[in-house]
Amino acid sequence: MAASRDASNPLAGLKDVQAGGAKLPPVHLWNPPFCGDIGMRIAADGTWYYLNSPIGRKPLYTLFSRVLRKDGDDYFLVTPVEKCGITVDDAPFIAIRMAVTGEGRSQTIVFETNCDDEVTVDADHPLRFATEAGTGGLKPYVLVRANLDALVVRALFYDLVAKGTQEGEWFGVWSGGSFFPMQRASEIGLVP
Repeated sequence: MAASRDASNPLAGLKDVQAGGAKLPPVHLWNPPFCGDIGMRIAADGTWYYLNSPIGRKPLYTLFSRVLRKDGDDYFLVTPVEKCGITVDDAPFIAIRMAVTGEGRSQTIVFETNCDDEVTVDADHPLRFATEAGTGGLKPYVLVRANLDALVVRALFYDLVAKGTQEGEWFGVWSGGSFFPMQRASEIGLVP
C-alpha cells in the first residue's frame, strides 16, 4: 500500500520512524520527491533550529537526526514519502563524550554524540582532521554514518592528542586497529 502524503505537514512520515524504535531507518533506500527547504538549520555548535528558533527538546531533534541524509553537499530529512532540505553550518553532529580502552595499537576510542549515537572509531568510522579556516588549527571529525560526520569538541580533541603517538613521519591516534594521522611529526617539533 502506498503511503499518502499530507501536503499540510511536510514531515508527516516521521511518526512512522518514531514508531520504529531505536533502529535507524533505511533512509539510503528511500527516494521520495523533494518537498523544498523547511527552514531548519543545524548550527556549528550542534543546536537545531526551526525558523530561527532553537529546538530545545532533545527527543525531537534526535528523532530528526535519525532521518538525516547527505547527498553530495546537501542535507535532507528523508521519510518514505518526502525529502526536505535543511542547512548544516559545519557537521550535523557533535561528539560530546569519549571513552578509551586499551593502549597503543590495541586502543579503542568510542564517541557519543549530542544525538545519542555511539561510534567506535575504526576503518568504517574514521577520524579525519581538517585545517580550521583563519587559525590554521586542526578540527577533528568522526564519521557517524553514511556521509554524516560529528565534530569532536575541543576538550575531547585535547584528550585525543594526549592518546596520540608517532608512527613514522606522522603523529596521530590508534583506534580499532587503524592509525589516524593528525599532523606530520616534523610540523609539531617531533623527529621522524
